[in-house]
Amino acid sequence: MKYITQAQKKKGPPKVFKKNENSAGSKRKNDTDTGNKLKKKLNSKHNEEISSDSETEGPSLHRKRRANVEEEFDETPQEKKLRLAKLYLDQLRDEEEKKAEEESFEMDLIAGRLQEEVLEQKGQLQRMVAKDLLPPDVSEIRLLRGHKLPVTCLVISPDDQHVFSAAKDCSIIKWGVESGKRLHTIAGGRKGTEDRHVGHTAHVLCMSISSDGKYLATGDMNKLIMIWEAATCKHLYKFTGHRGPVSGLSFRRGTHDLYSASHDRSIKVWNVDENAYVETLFGHQDVITGLDSGSRERCVTAGGRDRTVRVWKIAEESQLVFHGHEGSIDCIQLINEEHMITGADDGSVSLWSVNKKKPLSTVKAAHGRHGDSGLEQPYWVAAVAALQNSDTVASGSHNSKVQLWKCGQGFRHLEPLFSIPVNGFVNSLKFSSSGKFLVAGVGQEHRLGRWWRLKEAKNGLYIIPLKRQPPEQEEVNGEKNGE
Repeated sequence: MKYITQAQKKKGPPKVFKKNENSAGSKRKNDTDTGNKLKKKLNSKHNEEISSDSETEGPSLHRKRRANVEEEFDETPQEKKLRLAKLYLDQLRDEEEKKAEEESFEMDLIAGRLQEEVLEQKGQLQRMVAKDLLPPDVSEIRLLRGHKLPVTCLVISPDDQHVFSAAKDCSIIKWGVESGKRLHTIAGGRKGTEDRHVGHTAHVLCMSISSDGKYLATGDMNKLIMIWEAATCKHLYKFTGHRGPVSGLSFRRGTHDLYSASHDRSIKVWNVDENAYVETLFGHQDVITGLDSGSRERCVTAGGRDRTVRVWKIAEESQLVFHGHEGSIDCIQLINEEHMITGADDGSVSLWSVNKKKPLSTVKAAHGRHGDSGLEQPYWVAAVAALQNSDTVASGSHNSKVQLWKCGQGFRHLEPLFSIPVNGFVNSLKFSSSGKFLVAGVGQEHRLGRWWRLKEAKNGLYIIPLKRQPPEQEEVNGEKNGE
């Protein structure tokens, strides 16, 4: 019999441990759990070591960088203000320098333009374009036909888009340069129908167009000057007063003042805007055969058989007289305000300056000679033209050629460039404003008479393209010349 003490009663019954059949498996499981726990501890310890290393290295690097930044920007407020002020001043200086460069460039352009205008007014502007011109291909020359009789005169519009021509058939035709088509025709009338016909009833000898392209003026053998609206070919006014055929017309550049010359040996001044006559000037001793003007209040004339060239100063009411040709001076053209070119029936082409009483240069028999052996006569020079403010001029006769010339430096001499085949009497020549083409008015007869007749010639306009040497080719030639 067992006795249970009071202490045992308080503790409760003794625990009885039963034998577990899966004790070995549970032991293995416990070992596995224990191993996993150890691995986790190791991994966590490893991770803690890596993180602790990075933590120890990161703040040190950040501290170093912060120290460098603080060293760079360690400045007082006064120093910071000074630095910002210097930056601002540098920025202002750069902007002012850029602005000054732009203003200097603009001033150079303006100065260059003003210098050109001054040189043009003085007659000293000379654009060297002759050396770049190339002979045109014959296949590119166009013939515009529309007049029944020989063309006597022509003008080109300031924008180079249109050509106006007139002829012995009394008609006026407006042409499109690009298309080559007739845009408008003012038909000529029969003799005796002057009162009812709007247009010319006699040979038209001369014409001129204003520099703004607004007015077209034409003059005929009936002593009449007619003013047309160039855009529509509408008739506006009729000027009368000359006592002989009107042989020359020219608008003063930049204005609507019109100068006219006549076989009555007088020069008349008209104001087209006011439809008014202004004054008459006398001086030539024979019929006036040609007239031209520039931007100054003056004009130049050719005196035919009095063998003089005259410069008329309108405002001063005075004239300068020049002598030099041996024959009748039939045509004249200004190159610039101080130089001009003339052609005569003795076959000569002369270059003039308003400051010299004699020609600066004369080429005799400029278009050759014709006739029987021992009786040769030079071909008459019937037309001359000049590319404004350049060194290029042209002349025409009836030797089936238009001759281009180069004015030497300072307009001291004339050099032949090349000739262009044109069959017939070249009665009128005009360069386009751009210098890209030349127009020749051609007929079977001379514009002032019927001394010869070339039956194989065609009455019409020849549009002659003027090609220029490419810049690359110029450089190559320059290098070759340099070698």
